[in-house]
Amino acid sequence: MNIHKVSTFSNENSGENLINDLTTIEIGKEENNSKYYIALFVAMVSWGIAWTASKSATIHSNPEIAAFWRYAISLVSIIPIMLYMKISLKTDKVGIFYMIIAGLLSAGFNYSTFLGLSHGQAGYGGTIMTSLTPIFTYFLSILFLKTKISLNQAIALSLGIFATIILLKIPSVGIGFLNYNTGFFVLSAFCWALMTILSKKSSSRTDPLFYTLVIFFITTIVNYFIALPYHPFNIFSYDETFWWSIAYVGLFSGTFSTTLFFIAIGKIGADKTAAFMFIIPAVAMIASNIVYHEKILFSTVLGCILSLVAVVLYNRKEKIKLGVKK
Repeated sequence: MNIHKVSTFSNENSGENLINDLTTIEIGKEENNSKYYIALFVAMVSWGIAWTASKSATIHSNPEIAAFWRYAISLVSIIPIMLYMKISLKTDKVGIFYMIIAGLLSAGFNYSTFLGLSHGQAGYGGTIMTSLTPIFTYFLSILFLKTKISLNQAIALSLGIFATIILLKIPSVGIGFLNYNTGFFVLSAFCWALMTILSKKSSSRTDPLFYTLVIFFITTIVNYFIALPYHPFNIFSYDETFWWSIAYVGLFSGTFSTTLFFIAIGKIGADKTAAFMFIIPAVAMIASNIVYHEKILFSTVLGCILSLVAVVLYNRKEKIKLGVKK
């Protein structure tokens, strides 16, 4: 009887010690990862501001010129980072194929985005892009990657569809949502979702930053030919506002924040970055409101929140509970 009591007590203490040890490890991990969360936050804020800066660059030039210089600057500035980090340039034929297709999609995404900004609002564009891209990505992953979904994820996708309907103001404008203020942004979101699928398929074949370099290169070349009739290297034709704006988008938002993003996502995991992505539309709406006095519509905020809930719900995982038998 006494032996049984001692054994039970020992098991209880062992269980408690195990839980305490695991808790300590988790706290340690969170503390070690805190700098990566900060890096991810900085990247998201930078991308949010980039929408207003991109619109400024478009206003002070045209969509073709802005689209070219945005990626040309990113291409040049990412090379020193890759050399410093000694990034591997290895891949295979399949990886090259994926990168070429992704680069062409990136060129389409880039040009479509600047066309949208030349006609529409920066804050609304940032919200549409960030909210629709994960929803499109989930459906495309089911279609092309044969991803199986749970009931929980099916509910999340349904909520995402509803959020999309609200964001595009379909209840009030109907098919009229496919206008210059929205259509280009929807196309951009779809292109980015396809790029995400290709990124997932090529992730085991090449380094993410090398993948990014190739995409930057192809995007720059394609957008150069689109901008060629507008003489993109006639640099003195554009004022200081254009160059400051496009330098911010290409250098800080493009290269610096993209590098931070890839480093952070590699440390804390892709599933934990979903909620962070919704910092972008919040910052985009606030920045565009301050600079261009763009109105923040209730439908935009509601759609953004519903999309956030859908993304978090889709990525939610059941927690493993530790039980100790007494």
